[in-house]
Amino acid sequence: QVQLVESGGGLVQAGGSLRLSCAASGIIFSIYDMGWYRQAPGKQRELVAAISSGGSTNYRDSVKGRFTISRDNAKKTVYLQMNSLKPEDTAVYYCKGRGSVGFKSEYWGQGTQVTVSS
Repeated sequence: QVQLVESGGGLVQAGGSLRLSCAASGIIFSIYDMGWYRQAPGKQRELVAAISSGGSTNYRDSVKGRFTISRDNAKKTVYLQMNSLKPEDTAVYYCKGRGSVGFKSEYWGQGTQVTVSS
């Protein structure tokens, strides 16, 4: 059974930091491209940051220089370090994994709420 379990969300003041974690089980984590998405109320889900199985990263423009995505294949975990948080970062954050070879199966976590107060 495949599971992606996010943790680390919460309430923080503007300018503060949070570190999200996404722990995977039931997959060969090292061959999965991983991403963090977010969805604010009334808005579409959007890609925040992604890291390939090979370690390449990309970010949406609004978080560049503030957020850092990383992965630990031994722990089967992907992280999102969020610094200098802004109220507009408030959303439910989701982790997604997509196989980089073979059937390229896709899995989502259940989400974790991040709320940034002004």
